[in-house]
Amino acid sequence: MEDLVTKKVIGCAIEVHKNLGSGLLESSYESCLMYELQNAGLLAHNQVLLPINYKNKTIDAGYRIDILIPDKLIIELKSVDKLLPIHSAQLITYLKLSSIKTGLLINFNQVKLLDGLKRISV
Repeated sequence: MEDLVTKKVIGCAIEVHKNLGSGLLESSYESCLMYELQNAGLLAHNQVLLPINYKNKTIDAGYRIDILIPDKLIIELKSVDKLLPIHSAQLITYLKLSSIKTGLLINFNQVKLLDGLKRISV
């Protein structure tokens, strides 16, 4: 089931990239990807607060998930020259804090979107 969701999300991201190309702000890609995800029938939320649980206390540390498919997938968007290890580390942290097992790191600043795509599971 998660794999089908991941494939659907990648298809939506490719559609956004095909229409917009590279070079825009991350927020532009986020808005358009949200539109595509909703049109594809996926329940998705953007800019979801991700608190940390510290000593049985919930603390807002300022983390925000770019796009969340509840209980299934975290989507972290970038528009950078190239993905760096820190970008993967950020997504892994979000996965651990949320108890969600799978995430997609999508860098829209690529000639071919699939070259800027990374699937991470914990």
